[in-house]
Amino acid sequence: MSSALTHILKNECPVCHKGKVFTDKNIFLNFSFPKMNEYCSHCHYKFQKEPGYFFGAMYVNYGLTVAQGIATYCIAQYFFETNFDLRILPIIAVVITLLTPFNLRFSRLAWIYMFKGYTS
Repeated sequence: MSSALTHILKNECPVCHKGKVFTDKNIFLNFSFPKMNEYCSHCHYKFQKEPGYFFGAMYVNYGLTVAQGIATYCIAQYFFETNFDLRILPIIAVVITLLTPFNLRFSRLAWIYMFKGYTS
């Protein structure tokens, strides 16, 4: 599991671990819409199997966003006097907004890795 997470964070092909899934090298600090390679440049593994293949990645993205929102709340609550201060909501919104490009790429990579054994 840890090696798969390492390969996901390095944007590597799930089969050969040499080609890149996204055209941009860094999946962390890129604020444009992700551009995916259609095939792996090394082993020619097809990343998008069919139209609508990445609809399931939206659920992964949703789970990541909820977890990040809860973690942000748990960290931010220590900086306020009351248990639920409404000033925490903009902080959560900013964190979620800033992590959206990473979440989109990470969820697609995780989705590809979950179903890499299936062939079309």
